[in-house]
Amino acid sequence: MSKNKSALSEQEGVTSTEMTNADAVLKIKAKRKLQRTTHDLVSAILAGNITALSQAITLVESKNPKHTDQANAIIKACLPHANTSVRIGITGVPGVGKSTFIEAFGTHLTTLNKKVAVLAVDPSSSITKGSILGDKTRMEELVKNNNAFIRPSASGTSLGGVARKTRETIILCEAAGFDTIIIETVGVGQSETAVHSMVDFFLLLKLAGAGDELQGIKRGIIEMADAIAINKADGDNVKRAKMAKVEFNRALHMYPIKDSDWQPKVTLCSALKNDGIDAIWDVILDYITLTKQNNYFNTKRTEQNKFWLLQTIEEQLKSVFFNNPEIKLELNKQLALIEANKTTPFAAADYLLGLNSVQ
Repeated sequence: MSKNKSALSEQEGVTSTEMTNADAVLKIKAKRKLQRTTHDLVSAILAGNITALSQAITLVESKNPKHTDQANAIIKACLPHANTSVRIGITGVPGVGKSTFIEAFGTHLTTLNKKVAVLAVDPSSSITKGSILGDKTRMEELVKNNNAFIRPSASGTSLGGVARKTRETIILCEAAGFDTIIIETVGVGQSETAVHSMVDFFLLLKLAGAGDELQGIKRGIIEMADAIAINKADGDNVKRAKMAKVEFNRALHMYPIKDSDWQPKVTLCSALKNDGIDAIWDVILDYITLTKQNNYFNTKRTEQNKFWLLQTIEEQLKSVFFNNPEIKLELNKQLALIEANKTTPFAAADYLLGLNSVQ
């Protein structure tokens, strides 16, 4: 038998007859129905209670209007205890090994007595609206680490590969005592701006030998990256990885100097072999030291807060608009007119927006 058990086979399953105790089932159901007060949740979060943290994040992510007031109250109470972490965004094409890298990286940080929260965002299906949310399975060692917390969330309709409430979740995790927040995105694209706007350090994972070198250099994502880590630099791929490192270094020097005065670095790593992980953390520490010295760190966070103010206003305006009963009714009428070619999308939009402005 393997020395390291998989998270999928931690223990043998039990038959249904072994867990049909009616009293136990009733107790579990009753406990689930208990609603913890805002004060209780905040106190437990500040004490580092993971269950309370998870419950609060669920309230924040909920689209149920009944949960909004309590979620806002929790965030407000936790805010004075936030802004204490290093926030790291990690992105890369599917198959680059993001989950394996984050597990190795997070485990390394916990050996340095860091408390690590991983906010893993899974893509939502545009058809079924569902998500797999399998990150805890993929990070089976890190999930068992007492100094780590992994929270998978669905991206929903949000752009940029981030969940709708990732920004607020960061605040809750910081209040719970997590000093390193890692945000894993669903992939690479121009809309990764959303991730960049909520982290201090943006790490781009790349592959060598998979047609992902210069072809993968797209101005938007490269300009946002504070470092590029070429993963899977092991075995027969080491030579190709070293060549890719040279190419990326050349490309990075073609871009203007960042406002932070930081020159992005390119490193090699193998998350599978646990090689080069410590070097990436050293790069991040160098970045944090430099940007705190020249005050860019605080300036960037202030600009991010302004950005999220505008984003929140936009989101709430959309919510109010589409939840308006009259708009819902008229929207269906306008959609029917569009199908019948009796109006245009632009005219329909002007009509609906005009209705909303009258109220």
